[in-house]
Amino acid sequence: MIALDFEDTILGFGVRAVRTAGNVIRALEMIAERAPDFALLDVGLIRENSFAIAERLAALGIPFVFVTGYGAAVGLPTRICRPAEATEPCPTEALAAVLRRGATDDA
Repeated sequence: MIALDFEDTILGFGVRAVRTAGNVIRALEMIAERAPDFALLDVGLIRENSFAIAERLAALGIPFVFVTGYGAAVGLPTRICRPAEATEPCPTEALAAVLRRGATDDA
């Protein structure tokens, strides 16, 4: 449900396409099929986290931002830690700011 809400909000910002993956394997497949321009990563997926996805995006130089409800307790690995992070629930204005920042960051 959260992913669908984010998708609707992001499309409302004028983004042309949004793709959603529910697990690490599918996300990595989607990246291999067609790399995104930017990614929002929910840290906690069902029974796994998104750190492997972040590592792949970082290796490709694709900017990304973690979105998490865990706050500082999440313990983002320093090798992939990004300066931009959003919290859940994420107000529309905050999401827009993160997307603007992420779109202009050098990965």
